Amino acid sequence: MPVEKLLVANRGEIAIRVARAAGDLDIPTVSVFSSDDHLSLHTQATDYSEGLDGSGVSAYLDIGQIVEIAVSTGCDAVHPGYGFLAENADFARALEEVGLNFVGPTSQQLALFGDKLAARDLASRLNVPLVPATSGSASLEEVVDFLEEHGAIMIKAVAGGGGRGMRKVLKGDDVAAVYGRCQSEALSSFGIGDVYAEQLIEKARHLEVQIIGDGSSVAHLSERECTLQRQNQKIIEVAPSPSISSEVRELLTESAIRMASE
Repeated sequence: MPVEKLLVANRGEIAIRVARAAGDLDIPTVSVFSSDDHLSLHTQATDYSEGLDGSGVSAYLDIGQIVEIAVSTGCDAVHPGYGFLAENADFARALEEVGLNFVGPTSQQLALFGDKLAARDLASRLNVPLVPATSGSASLEEVVDFLEEHGAIMIKAVAGGGGRGMRKVLKGDDVAAVYGRCQSEALSSFGIGDVYAEQLIEKARHLEVQIIGDGSSVAHLSERECTLQRQNQKIIEVAPSPSISSEVRELLTESAIRMASE
């Protein structure tokens, strides 16, 4: 169903890009802005602009307020851009509940892939290769036992992403201290302190597959090499990756399609 009017729930460069793309399709657009962003360029890139109560990042994370503006301005779809609420299942669900389209995955998909253990379970069911890991949210004792078995591990937050709540542990390290830091960071970043452990892959490459779907079919836009990072944050992306063979590329993209099609 074609989009009649689009609210862009973001700011800056990504909001401008979304507004321009919508304009090329003759779709009217609405931007939102915090009190300290009222002169920002993204407010001029859309046909209409509405102010948010509050300043800074918190204003763009106010789900209720953004949904209310989308409804009151007659929008039938909301584009989240990236960051902020782009991967927030509660935001997608709130839009679905009032009959608006979230330009992105469904709330169920966001919830699934926002939970690393649930995503691992899906991958396992689909026979996608996985590194060994604890079977669920792990206690300190389970992490210690897992380290003894594998020698080098990565403790990861169950929820969220962006490189937060994850640290490597080697034999001889203070496992309890690292475990506690991961729990604390996970709780403060995602509201859930659960962690688990995976076997560490030394000198691993970080590759991501870009997926696009229309609700009935799924396609991939190949992979991106995201290995160059600082403090687990990507600095440069290279597409396609120069580091993998055509056989690995085929396995990687085919696995991504299978998981995204569920």
